[in-house]
Amino acid sequence: MPTRIFPLVGVFGSIIVLIAAFPADAQQKSAAATALQELIQDAWEFDLTEDPLFAMRVGDHRNPGKLAVVTERAQERRRAVKERFLARAERIDRGQLTRTQQINYDIFARLLRDEIAEYRFKSYLTPLTNRWGFHIEFPELPKRLPLKNALDYERYIARLRDYGRYTDEHIVVLRKGLNQGRSLPSVTLEGFEQTIEPHVVEDPTESLLYTPFKSFPAVVSADDRARLESAGRRAIAEQVVPGYRRFLKFMRDEYLPGARGSLGASALPNGRDFYRHRVRKYTTLDVTPEEVHATGLAEVKRIRGEMREIIRKVEFDGDLAAFVKHLRTSPQFYPKTADQLQKEIAFVLKKMDGELPSLFKTLPRTPYGIRVVPDYIAPRTTAAYYTMPSGDGTKAGFYYINTYNLKSRPLYQVEALSLHEAVPGHHLQLALQQELTELPPFRRFAGFTAFVEGWALYAERLGLEVGFYEDPYSDFGRLSYEMWRACRLVVDTGVHYLGWTRQQAIDFMAENTALSLHNIAAEVDRYISWPGQALAYKTGEMKIRQLRRAAEEKLGDRFDIREFHDVVLGSGSVPLSVLAENVELYIDERSAAGE
Repeated sequence: MPTRIFPLVGVFGSIIVLIAAFPADAQQKSAAATALQELIQDAWEFDLTEDPLFAMRVGDHRNPGKLAVVTERAQERRRAVKERFLARAERIDRGQLTRTQQINYDIFARLLRDEIAEYRFKSYLTPLTNRWGFHIEFPELPKRLPLKNALDYERYIARLRDYGRYTDEHIVVLRKGLNQGRSLPSVTLEGFEQTIEPHVVEDPTESLLYTPFKSFPAVVSADDRARLESAGRRAIAEQVVPGYRRFLKFMRDEYLPGARGSLGASALPNGRDFYRHRVRKYTTLDVTPEEVHATGLAEVKRIRGEMREIIRKVEFDGDLAAFVKHLRTSPQFYPKTADQLQKEIAFVLKKMDGELPSLFKTLPRTPYGIRVVPDYIAPRTTAAYYTMPSGDGTKAGFYYINTYNLKSRPLYQVEALSLHEAVPGHHLQLALQQELTELPPFRRFAGFTAFVEGWALYAERLGLEVGFYEDPYSDFGRLSYEMWRACRLVVDTGVHYLGWTRQQAIDFMAENTALSLHNIAAEVDRYISWPGQALAYKTGEMKIRQLRRAAEEKLGDRFDIREFHDVVLGSGSVPLSVLAENVELYIDERSAAGE
């Protein structure tokens, strides 16, 4: 509110003129700040209303019995609303905002522009990758929903009943994409039915979605249990299973036979423009595919040199290719049981838990757990992934471990993989971000892949500073993971912009990483089906390391790794340009304080 100055009139007349000049400016600043706050709130409310599952994940249970509408008409309506939001943003005088407000403004506008571009390129007509989609996410619902009382169960059942409609709308959208040449490449769809068939069950009680009805919370009465179990069983039998059956038939009879034979995004309508947009979106930098490709080749060359040093250290008699073959084929490097793999991972993480205070001033309150990747997606996904905690604090974060095909899960990569997925990687960063309650919600629950994945790759290397990778084979595993991300810069741009074949991509990965051939094939198919996303990891990590080197060089003995990490993580996930500004301000302030 502007300051009330009228009681001073006639007493300090000349001063009043000076004071009165400020309220006008203050009013302008207040108007700009208010406009931004209202815009961000309106956009957030819109997103929560449009996507009930997203709302659920952030702890907002509006539309609790619904699933999103995914028709093309709904997508175009969303695009129009987003364009109106952007127009409102562009009318705000950014210069009248504080620095914190400007950061909110810039991030909000950038996310909007990226979303609008995705609508214009009709990305919604390909709502699947080779490893993810609505049909894979839906069976995980019981693990993510609050199921504490009868009302929660009724809301869950309502979502089960909505699944038939949800599936049919996806089928229509996928068919439209198929007809426009916007399908997934056919080569990435091999074995796709394995993600659908397990949910086509004759007995609804065998469905994963029936799991909540096997055991109820004590507060649910016996009468309610019987009623809810019956309703849940009917919903699965009448909507969920038929929905999966229709989707399986569509994929087998229409989508798989009609999917495009080309690989790269460049083969899509306006494909080269689309891929250039994806490069900018996922790196958050104004770079070209050619520049990214060249950076990847340079990083591959550098990391190969470090790998050769380890080969010399262990006195292996052979070159890099022979050493990698040794790692891929020697049983000593692989777990014999799934329990052994899980125990190795748990030990690594418990050891890192004890080292975190030496690296960080601020640690998240939310815990994390370990789960096994579900059987129905394990053959088609990679070694591990992480899922965020729920926004209302009722669900922990989880590190999912793939125990399928143990001969492709080398133990020498366990340290790097675990530090990436849990702590100090994804869980530490994302849980902290959700706990930054001073940020607007869209920043707490959204993010930039270059920051999120860049941090997690940077976190792998942090293990060197607190006693990890003492075994040279494990250190080679760390380098192999770094090489893996460097190869992504080469392979993703190669496939989507430079005309590489799938075999070229596999051969390049096999030549330069110690990943198992099973993992390499799964990874390459992931890059083919998800253009640009794989570029974020190495790009973000290189930026964080560059900023850390700058801080170390300029601050010298005054550099504090714990302070630096607070600066990097203290604003949540941000574009790399904003991260650079934050670190540069920290360096300037720390330098001034030491003068």
